[in-house]
Amino acid sequence: MAGITGKKLLGKKDLKEGEAAPEEPLHIESITWGDLTWVNIVPPTEREIEYLAKNYPFHPLDLDDTLSRQQIPKVDNYPEYLFAIFHLPVYDKETRVASKRQWSAFVGENYLITLHTGELRTLVALFRDCQANEESRREFFSQGSGYLLYRILDRSIDSYFPVLDKILSLIDDLEDLVFDENIETAKEISIIRRDVITQRRVMFPTRTQLTTLEKRLSRFTKGDLTVYYGDLMDHVNKICETLDEAKEIIEVFKDTDFILATDRVNRILRILNIMAAISIPIIMVSSLYGMNVILPGGLEDGNDFTTFWLLMLVMVIITGGMLIYFRRRRWI
Repeated sequence: MAGITGKKLLGKKDLKEGEAAPEEPLHIESITWGDLTWVNIVPPTEREIEYLAKNYPFHPLDLDDTLSRQQIPKVDNYPEYLFAIFHLPVYDKETRVASKRQWSAFVGENYLITLHTGELRTLVALFRDCQANEESRREFFSQGSGYLLYRILDRSIDSYFPVLDKILSLIDDLEDLVFDENIETAKEISIIRRDVITQRRVMFPTRTQLTTLEKRLSRFTKGDLTVYYGDLMDHVNKICETLDEAKEIIEVFKDTDFILATDRVNRILRILNIMAAISIPIIMVSSLYGMNVILPGGLEDGNDFTTFWLLMLVMVIITGGMLIYFRRRRWI
């Protein structure tokens, strides 16, 4: 027999004198199938934590951790229940960088309690599916709370693969930018590099958690979860290996872009230095004849253009001689 309930409490609104305080609903929904109940809290506040403290044997420190967004992933084992904190990456299309989102789970003999902010679409969608579909409840709830937690983790990790494919696609596009010497390459490399680093910080601790969960969830499961968590570990290992590979490729692109940019700047500086070196003797000759002193061929000797053409010839010879010298030295 399955049941779907939403537990509600009310809070104070604008009251007239003598009126009883109406109640505001708690952010709690639950699904019951057989002897197993999945309680979903979105988002958790102090009121929901007080409700859990009154109705479940949870340690106060664990309840406090569910409200904190700065917790590290962990699995705490107690005689009556198991408490775990997980991180999952959420990709922001505007910044093109993922950020981590935390969710918590209490696993007991006949209950699973999940707490999150509602930004994890896979978890929200799975809960809605179980609410609406009797077949899903039968499939997910039949083997106990440990198996239900596994299905949540499995869906969450599987939903990450499209994000991983997007990262690999961006890296492929980045290769073209690097070798096209695009001026936006450094910015693109920085964005993707930051995203990959964030993804690694989220996904790598998950491997340790899954190893711990596999050992500790057996008492809350009717069957053997070894094969299931082995498959889950394979997926996580593949994700971590791909992120490692992506990190190495991005580092290569970063170094390549730096080398190409440095070479491009050096080529420009080399041309500018050659132009400056050629212009120095020309400037010296023209400066001499620009002074108010008597020089051979100056204005005081007449107004013909012989001196002008001679000076131009001298400048051309100097320029040509320097270019020939630079060429023989392989500077140009």
